[in-house]
Amino acid sequence: MARQTCIEICAGAGGQAIGLELAEFEPLALVEIDSWACKTLRLNRPNWNVIEGDLRDFTGLPFSGIDLLAGGVPCPPFSVAGKQLGSDDNRDLFPEALRLVAEIMPEAVMLENVRGFLDKRFKDYREALKCRLSEMGYETEWRLLNASDFGVPQLRPRVVIVALRKEIWSHFSWPRPVKGVNLSVGEALYDLMASRSWKGARMWKTLANRIAPTIVGGSKKHGGPDLGPTRAKEAWAALGIDGMGIANEPPAKDFVGMPRLTVPMVARIQGFPNDWGFVGKKTPAYRQVGNAFPPPVAASVAKQISMALSMARARRSTKVA
Repeated sequence: MARQTCIEICAGAGGQAIGLELAEFEPLALVEIDSWACKTLRLNRPNWNVIEGDLRDFTGLPFSGIDLLAGGVPCPPFSVAGKQLGSDDNRDLFPEALRLVAEIMPEAVMLENVRGFLDKRFKDYREALKCRLSEMGYETEWRLLNASDFGVPQLRPRVVIVALRKEIWSHFSWPRPVKGVNLSVGEALYDLMASRSWKGARMWKTLANRIAPTIVGGSKKHGGPDLGPTRAKEAWAALGIDGMGIANEPPAKDFVGMPRLTVPMVARIQGFPNDWGFVGKKTPAYRQVGNAFPPPVAASVAKQISMALSMARARRSTKVA
């Protein structure tokens, strides 16, 4: 059976793309404006059609009829850190996503955003989005999913919006949390922390016995990489992590104190595979990782969408026969 096809917008460094790949979707195009993220995508998947540029300049017409339109539209319009300006924020790309849905008319849509999207102040915005998709023939639902429910060692609540053609919707169900797979930060990162023979690694692992707080990606408008505001840094400190910055390498043999995370450590906490590389120096690399949609969560939702599409096709084939 042929693989199902997808277009991904605001693709970033590949978090959602990896999840879609795991769900056996074939990407026909990945649109991303950040040059570092585009280089990362090309490094890891040279065969992917990475389109570097502003989403507003991208037309979906050549991709009419694909199976899935997916993406992680910018979160600052709905994030507390971004002042929650919603439609008044020029970074709001939901209108562009709707334009592309109208141009492509995919079987399914999957969009990801921050928890703030569910705030009361955006009720009218959400309903308008749902109404527009309904006018185009889609049933739409959103759900808050915690990455920790899908084997990722951090909480990371994210809103996932799924829209399916109305005749397909009855075949879709949300993924269920995976039981018994959660690793603590210590368990997830011990081998990396001990990779330079740090004497304190085993003791640190015992201390870091919980999942991580949500990784904060930041933006180009802010300074160098760190692990978030004061409250987040306090949560990291409770895990024996210095959240004031990102380290170039794991702690040395005789290191004393609280270690900082490296980019590969942050990537593992986000659920990236170990062989996924990131292009750029520490700051752009960390931002790529920190702003990503954890691949295991993306895969879990995408597999449910794929199953719904397959079931709907099988039912149509039966009727034709």
